[in-house]
Amino acid sequence: MDPLDFIISLAREAGTLLAERLNWPRDIVLKHRADLVTDADRASEALVVQRIREQFPAAAILGEEGGVYAGTADERFIVDPLDGTTNYAHRYPLFCVSIAYERAGVIEAGAIYGPMIDELYAARRGEPATLNGKPIGVSTIDAVRNALVCTGFVPARFERNMANFTKLSAASQAVRRDGSAALDIAFVATGRFEAFWEWDLKPWDMAAGALIVESAGGTVTAIDGSALDLTAGSILASNGATHAEMQKLLT
Repeated sequence: MDPLDFIISLAREAGTLLAERLNWPRDIVLKHRADLVTDADRASEALVVQRIREQFPAAAILGEEGGVYAGTADERFIVDPLDGTTNYAHRYPLFCVSIAYERAGVIEAGAIYGPMIDELYAARRGEPATLNGKPIGVSTIDAVRNALVCTGFVPARFERNMANFTKLSAASQAVRRDGSAALDIAFVATGRFEAFWEWDLKPWDMAAGALIVESAGGTVTAIDGSALDLTAGSILASNGATHAEMQKLLT
């Protein structure tokens, strides 16, 4: 089965599960302050792992809730079964499923689905990014003063980003913090945000979105401008035209 077609279908299936459960009574476990896991996270990941095992039995899986599932092939799926768990727990409708397909260490395909807004972002390496099957591109705004930018942060570590939040609030038209990094990165790809930055992320937060932004004509690096390292935790995703200015502003 084609990996991109597979992860698009799977993201939609897992997203539908999340939407159906949104108003159910919540089973919430607090990992640590403001880091939650719900019954829906676990159910979504169980579904995703089952489907991957059925179609790609030799592939490895890296998932937020289940950790590492070993494989025997050079293929790996990087899965966030529910990105924006705190939003979900409060029934705030910005959350998503994010799935990336990696072969021989290179992200080859990515899909992000926001079920409550019914938006499916997808990309295959070397091809244009799409939203619900139609090609998309980043915005053409070339100055931060005219930009809408977005960030995220772990509440317990807000101090790390506080100066940047203040600085960008003054330098840009506005700053948003929506609480779903994968979806925020996808919003850069479709031109809603000119840039998104965040520290302390995990591979499953960034893998699919980074490819989608690049495939939409944008630029993705670490915050310091070095090549993106999914294991290092920082990302600056932009429309490209604002990237250098954003990098200079962020400290």
